[in-house]
Amino acid sequence: MPLTPLDIHNKEFTRGLRGYDQDEVNEFLDQVIKDYELIIREKKDLQRQVEEMKEKLSHFSNIEETLNKSILIAQQTAEDVKGNATKESKLIIREAEKNADRIINDALEKSRRIEIEVEELKKQAKVFQTRLKMLVEAQLELIENSDWESLFETQIGEHELEED
Repeated sequence: MPLTPLDIHNKEFTRGLRGYDQDEVNEFLDQVIKDYELIIREKKDLQRQVEEMKEKLSHFSNIEETLNKSILIAQQTAEDVKGNATKESKLIIREAEKNADRIINDALEKSRRIEIEVEELKKQAKVFQTRLKMLVEAQLELIENSDWESLFETQIGEHELEED
């Protein structure tokens, strides 16, 4: 067990015939007691500081652990967000491709219908042209008919006289 300042103060030495000077020894012991008390106080202060440092270290260790966990959670969340964004972008692309295919197919279908309508209109125009040509030819035939010639050659006066 370590000595205390009180142990040093109460220590009694046996006296010999030619011993040390008692005042000098007592003075030295007083100095040792003071120094020893100072060292004990410093030791207690240092132990208190060590305890405070341990508490701070523990606190900072907890903070570090919490930060590490937070970083891991943030990284995992970032990976999850990135993965979800990738999945969502792929879905959007697939949907856009489907829409593009549908639009193209609709446009092709409409183009085919218009092409059929154009062909039908061409046929109708051909029939109309043929009928118009036949009508015009028939009208020309009527105009070029010899009956017109006889009508122009007939004299009005002669027919009127015969009828009277």
